Amino acid sequence: MWVIQHINGPMAAEQQYTLDPEKVYFSMDELTLETEDGPVTLKMGAWLNFDPVRIHKMIVKEKVLKVDTMEVLNPLLSKLRRADPDYFKRIMGLKLIIDYPGYSSGILAKIPFENEPVSFYKWWRKGKHEDKVHLSLGNQIILFQKVSMMDPKMLLKKDYELLGVRK
Repeated sequence: MWVIQHINGPMAAEQQYTLDPEKVYFSMDELTLETEDGPVTLKMGAWLNFDPVRIHKMIVKEKVLKVDTMEVLNPLLSKLRRADPDYFKRIMGLKLIIDYPGYSSGILAKIPFENEPVSFYKWWRKGKHEDKVHLSLGNQIILFQKVSMMDPKMLLKKDYELLGVRK
């Protein structure tokens, strides 16, 4: 089957490379995906620039695309950080490196979350840093439960309500 390439240069007939769910893709492997403009064939490395969020979802959420970690997955995370910072924060969650008081350099958000829940809560919720680290609902509940046990007066009313407890 032949498709017309709409990206990177003049239109030319090109072979279609359908997704092979058993194949591990490297940066130079070609892949054809359907886009708003019709089917487009690009090397995997080019797809990372063209649509990094879609490629990430295919790898992680849909689990239909297998890629080499060093050649594709690691560069993809870097591309995601620039292309869609909010999506990047959501997928990284507590694995995100943050600037946190008391540490001279960036630290995994998971470290103060687990080791200093009250101070992390103060920084995250009361310090208005909710935009810096995305906490899933499950992690919010874990954090709020720890804070409610360690320093009940610290927890905001809306967070008690999420736990189903009246303050």
